[in-house]
Amino acid sequence: MAETAALARETGAAGSGGLRVACAGTPEFAALALRALLRAGYEVPLVLTQPDRPAGRGLHPQASAVKRVALEQALALEQPRGLRLDGRFPDDARQAREALRRAAPDMLVVVAYGLLLPQWVLDLPRLGCLNIHASLLPRWRGAAPIQRAIEAGDALSGVSIMHMEAGLDTGPVYRMEETPILAEDTAATLHDRLAELGARLLLQVLLDLQQGVAEPTAQPNDGATYAAKIDKAEAWLDYRRPAVELERRIRAFEPQPGTRTRVGDAQLKVHAARLGRGGAGAAPGQVLRADAAGIEIACGEGSLVLTRLQRAGGTPVDAAALLRGLPLQVGDRFACEAPAAA
Repeated sequence: MAETAALARETGAAGSGGLRVACAGTPEFAALALRALLRAGYEVPLVLTQPDRPAGRGLHPQASAVKRVALEQALALEQPRGLRLDGRFPDDARQAREALRRAAPDMLVVVAYGLLLPQWVLDLPRLGCLNIHASLLPRWRGAAPIQRAIEAGDALSGVSIMHMEAGLDTGPVYRMEETPILAEDTAATLHDRLAELGARLLLQVLLDLQQGVAEPTAQPNDGATYAAKIDKAEAWLDYRRPAVELERRIRAFEPQPGTRTRVGDAQLKVHAARLGRGGAGAAPGQVLRADAAGIEIACGEGSLVLTRLQRAGGTPVDAAALLRGLPLQVGDRFACEAPAAA
């Protein structure tokens, strides 16, 4: 955070070059970039973000993190449901197009927006569109790069600042910086590091552009992988898989969408786990140990110790607290498949 703030001061001292930088984004990852632009003195003539979505137990509509920043700073705001002029929401698309035309941005910065940009959007800003992408491109193009990197066991993640083109995350890259994926990283902890890194790299690229030294490099075709959007069926733990895969998935899906498991009639959300030392000769899903240290379950290879869980309608608790209300015995079996209705 301190490095980004220092760079914002440097950019502000050097002047923003009169650049008008619009922003399209939705979650906190994007809000951090928007705040960095404002601190650095860039004029933000328009913000695009997703419509308010139901959230929380009451499922009341809630503003995105980017919308909250835009409202705090009294920035012009649009929330189209779609941007394709020939799509499901043509009126929204036309309104957004007129707003972008009036804003006349030199550049549009896109960060985890959640809507595909049609060609008319890519063509409208004078200097095109920049994307902050949370991977080391071409590794993990697509919707869920943070989660897929952890799930795959990658040693490194990072941020790429890319000039957008029609292909999915295929544009040339201005700057890229890596960070190690730590053994204890969840999607939440890695997200926070990458968001800070992305905001800092964005300001560096904008300075490069102002100084005429920005030289984007085409992505190689070799090594490209696709970070598919997470399907809710993936959240259910299948103990027939190796324990190391399940432990990575738990960290990759924490906090959203989370991983789930079930034993008897109880469905549980799993927030944390570690690798166990048992499992040899036991059937996948069999409870090997259940005490204050955790619930150890046999897997296809090795075992997994669940340490922090949550019952439906409850709050996350450690294994000791869970077992007081859900007593388990050695030999009990956790299901290896999702329930039929999942």
